[in-house]
Amino acid sequence: MEPLLRFDNVTKNYPNGVHALQGINLTVSEGEFISVIGPSGSGKSTLLRAINALIPISGGAVLLDGQKVSDQHGQNLRALRRKVGMIFQNYNLVYSLSVLQNVLHGRLGYMPGVKGILGLYSEEDKRQALDLLEELGLQDFAYNRASDLSGGQKQRVGIARAIMQQPKLLLCDEPIASLDPSSAKTIMDLLRSMTAKRNIACLVNLHQLDVALQYSTRIIGLSKGRIVFDGPPSALTEDVIERIYGTSRENLMMGGNAHDRTDSADCA
Repeated sequence: MEPLLRFDNVTKNYPNGVHALQGINLTVSEGEFISVIGPSGSGKSTLLRAINALIPISGGAVLLDGQKVSDQHGQNLRALRRKVGMIFQNYNLVYSLSVLQNVLHGRLGYMPGVKGILGLYSEEDKRQALDLLEELGLQDFAYNRASDLSGGQKQRVGIARAIMQQPKLLLCDEPIASLDPSSAKTIMDLLRSMTAKRNIACLVNLHQLDVALQYSTRIIGLSKGRIVFDGPPSALTEDVIERIYGTSRENLMMGGNAHDRTDSADCA
């Protein structure tokens, strides 16, 4: 059976000479919850952004649901991107709009241009959005401006918006990096439960090793653009951790290495 996602010898070289991805081979199946770990500059964000062509790859092939991503353009690429929800570290909400309107943006990929611009969502879409907000404990904030929410609440809106796409794959780029530990736990619990309930595959970039170990069915460890580990959390030994991060587990703090905290884009 064809996997949901496949990387075949994927490379990405940036104009500044950085080799962000080097010969990446991996597959992702429906329902997996995978954490991608590694230090700043290891290629985590590049890996995620290559999946739905937010960045072009330099070599190899990325196949999503059996389709080669780099071959898709225009309407075909738009249709393929519907299958991929994204959750961002900085939330990427429209703060002048209500929480409900932000969640409904998850349906824009299914709407003709004019309807999308005018926000002419169906009653069914509105009902689904309200149901999602209730599932996430945000029903009382549906008509509040997104700007009025706390960080953890904003990220829950981001989850609702992504789930509204009815994706097959959810990409989460440092979804808890801006949150306090309590809010971070809430977000990780919701990501795991909501994707498992819907059999959505989930790829989560994390600096927090302890979080990856706790939540993942599988961990991918990147170092300098290469996969140096791909397996269950139970197989992540001290030696492997040192190979990924270049330091011992004892030196890794809750937020990752001290120098990782400066990493906002992880462009390499």
